[in-house]
Amino acid sequence: MGTAPKTTRGTARRNQLLRSAEKVIGEKGFAAASIADITRDAETALGTFYIYFVSKEQVFRELVVEMGALTRRVMADAVTGAPDRLEAERRGLLAFLRFVADRPSLYRIVEQARFVDPEAYQEYFSGFAAAYREQLEKAAAEGEIRPGHAEIRAWALMGVAKSLGDRFVLWEEQGDLENIANAAFEMIRDGLAP
Repeated sequence: MGTAPKTTRGTARRNQLLRSAEKVIGEKGFAAASIADITRDAETALGTFYIYFVSKEQVFRELVVEMGALTRRVMADAVTGAPDRLEAERRGLLAFLRFVADRPSLYRIVEQARFVDPEAYQEYFSGFAAAYREQLEKAAAEGEIRPGHAEIRAWALMGVAKSLGDRFVLWEEQGDLENIANAAFEMIRDGLAP
């Protein structure tokens, strides 16, 4: 059974293993990545892995949870101080795209979770959607956006961000993320009606 580190050195070693797992699994995919690949990248002995983790599955799930926590923190920081919900949407979308650009391997791990750990995948998106729904309900109650089905809106807006992250960050070299976010935001703000 893996254990929590008791020293600063142990914490650093465990974090290095997580970063190496992020890199190796993000690049090779869960099935092709081995624990030996992870420890080789971390420049540590294979047995050291098992001091901190029970299995590759445990590391994978921790990375999915970490992505959720980091994404929520990045988004919260980005929208803090926004004058209204619409500006928060624009800022949040841009922050998400920049985060995916900064941590593409971690983002790919979340995508793999659909098949490797469907429960973690669902928890990741459901948790994010619940918080998003609450923010949209609050904004509608305060008159910042028009009333509507907050749950559907949350999932639709998450889908926009996820698709843009795939297309314009992972599938090709990064474009101008600010222009991409602004173009999507115009559609979110104004809809498609002429």
